[in-house]
Amino acid sequence: MKTKPTSAHWQPALIAHSLSSDACVEGLADIGQAIQIILRTPRGCDPHRPTFGSNLYHYIDYPIDRAIPHVVRESVGAIKMWEPRCEVLKVEPVVTGEHLTLRVSWRVADGVINITEMVWR
Repeated sequence: MKTKPTSAHWQPALIAHSLSSDACVEGLADIGQAIQIILRTPRGCDPHRPTFGSNLYHYIDYPIDRAIPHVVRESVGAIKMWEPRCEVLKVEPVVTGEHLTLRVSWRVADGVINITEMVWR
């Protein structure tokens, strides 16, 4: 994490990632954070982009075995729609007790495969 952006693609770092309020992420970390923002934002919450985000929140109270196919489908669709800088390779649900972690494998134009994890509670 850097405190001053040096590339065209950057955004402020999420508070959970940094103790410094002026920190930023860029490059691959920017894409990874953008994926988390897309998945964590309920569709319809951004008044200027009413279709931004995902409908993952619809499946919070579903039994885990019934929620997984919906969550995977919704995650892939939302990322494909809102993050054109990467290609989604796989969304793998990892169940630990009552927690579901989504492990998103993705690739950018340079072919490097990356993984972003989001704990879904």
